[in-house]
Amino acid sequence: MSSPAPAKVPPSVASASLAVAGVQMVSGIDPAANCEAAAVAIAQAAAGGARVVVLPEYFCLLGQRDTDKVGLREPEGDGPLQSFLSEQARQHGIWLIGGTVPLVSSRPSRVRNTCLVFGPDGRRSARYDKIHLFGFNRGEERFDESATIEAGRTPVVIDIDGWRIGVSVCYDLRFPELYRALSPCDLIIVPSAFTYTTGEAHWEILLRARAIENQCYVLAPAQGGRHQNGRRTWGHTMLIDPWGEVLQVLPEGAGVVAGTLQRQRIADVRRSLPALTHRIM
Repeated sequence: MSSPAPAKVPPSVASASLAVAGVQMVSGIDPAANCEAAAVAIAQAAAGGARVVVLPEYFCLLGQRDTDKVGLREPEGDGPLQSFLSEQARQHGIWLIGGTVPLVSSRPSRVRNTCLVFGPDGRRSARYDKIHLFGFNRGEERFDESATIEAGRTPVVIDIDGWRIGVSVCYDLRFPELYRALSPCDLIIVPSAFTYTTGEAHWEILLRARAIENQCYVLAPAQGGRHQNGRRTWGHTMLIDPWGEVLQVLPEGAGVVAGTLQRQRIADVRRSLPALTHRIM
């Protein structure tokens, strides 16, 4: 993949385990109501002991029109959506990976579809702009994210308690070269809003493939259900282990998928099948 090296946060002391949670939502057309629903789920995840909570793509809005998110865009570092994420992280003392929010781009008719990471002190520690933009055309189903989104260019890896976490968003899942650019990772996150059609066909197999080929955990929080705008998303928020086993899944509806990652599990898989050390290209 011809792109800059992943942006990184300096490593911290490694922990043997990491409690994580992925939030599944059925976001609607009212940003305030969506944030309220997200806050309830975040509180539930934090109460369950999650150190890292990840929201789905477009947690804040699935509008009546694709252009609605352009009207909701915020400048970097300022705006109600960013303040909401910061306050939630600080309030619960967690790492909050905020799905995606629309940020100002270089073109007024487009946004950056941005995943922001906030630490337990409420400070933003990382930003990832979605690189690959979804396009689909089959019958009455038509999507063209490039009409309203400006693509990012830089892969991002973050460090939480010594865990190396690769950040990606939804359609990125179809491009394994991105994950090779992030490798080696302990965890890959994939906040998503997969369509029902493409999710039913490819969601699980792609997620499991990314876990298997990178020998790491994958956490994919999703939109899952029938939305106010008539769109139906696939859901199936999943936590997958480095052997490709699905540890937890929520098929549809709002809720939380949680689990504890074990560093020893990663080491055991990589020791028994050292595929990452066998790479030639």
